[in-house]
Amino acid sequence: MSDRPAGARPSRARTHEVGVQYAIVPVPRLSLETAARRSGLHPDLIRRFVALGLVDADRDASGRLVFAPTAPAALARIQRLRTGLCLNYASVGLVLDLLDRISLLEAALRRAGVRSDLPPWT
Repeated sequence: MSDRPAGARPSRARTHEVGVQYAIVPVPRLSLETAARRSGLHPDLIRRFVALGLVDADRDASGRLVFAPTAPAALARIQRLRTGLCLNYASVGLVLDLLDRISLLEAALRRAGVRSDLPPWT
């Protein structure tokens, strides 16, 4: 018996990159209202972010949006990029992708033991 839903298989590229992880206990999920309260954003704005693919969300058994515990930090990051740099939502998505890619590359350099005389830019 598998813990995964029927038909759900991890992507092949993902399993080779970071490995498959299974939760021993259920991971706590945040409701839309809780995520909105913790991030200080309106629930409609969060729904828009989900529709645009800027933040990940799942649906519970009744069809309501549920979020990972890290969602409020991700939502705050999106809002900071939007307001602080005056970016539109498409640009925010691009910047988030680039920042994630930079983090992966920096982690790979740290694992490889490569050091630079320059401090990290982040």
